[in-house]
Amino acid sequence: MSSVHVLNLNSVEGVISDSNGNFEIAVRAKDTLYFSYLGFKPLKVPVSNDMIKLGIPIFRLTQLSFALEEVIVKPYSLTGYLDIDVKKVPLNPAGRFTIPGLPQSGYEAGNRNKSSISKAIGSLFNPADFLYNLFGKNPKQMRKLKKMREDDEIKNLLATKFDREVLVQLLGVNRVNLEEILRNCNYSNAFIKEANDLQILEAISGCYEEYKILQL
Repeated sequence: MSSVHVLNLNSVEGVISDSNGNFEIAVRAKDTLYFSYLGFKPLKVPVSNDMIKLGIPIFRLTQLSFALEEVIVKPYSLTGYLDIDVKKVPLNPAGRFTIPGLPQSGYEAGNRNKSSISKAIGSLFNPADFLYNLFGKNPKQMRKLKKMREDDEIKNLLATKFDREVLVQLLGVNRVNLEEILRNCNYSNAFIKEANDLQILEAISGCYEEYKILQL
């Protein structure tokens, strides 16, 4: 199969298979390879000494079966009058603000009232919160964030994903923890639900950079 994304979860490197389904990626014994292709079940394979010694292994992906349900698309009933139609545009109710000296372009406080913004600022500066427990206890996993952002193949893959599966595998945290990170970084539920995996990666990376600055 061509265009299969192959990731080394240990070294955080990614490649894509060629038109014949072949690929080359650096591995060591005990590394783990992760295969991802749209419409097929992801495959996770531990690398053994025998696999390296015997040469070119063959990996097979299992196709998924989907039952497609009817999707009803309801267009906006536009009138052609701007002052009327603009009121029909959905808005993100989350308030955004910036803190001078921190790299993040903006924070989402969930909604626009003052108490939400105060809560957002408080969570950033509270070293005993969830972010401290996660980032402080998993420095090795968090260092993977930088590598993931530098690898074009991984970024290209994440830009097409919305299921968080690749992020879960690369970072070694479950989906619940990913969502908890974003909530503690004060991203809105709309962002957590609708963002692609690359946007989620950038959000977590930004939050981690701020965490490091605030620990100095």
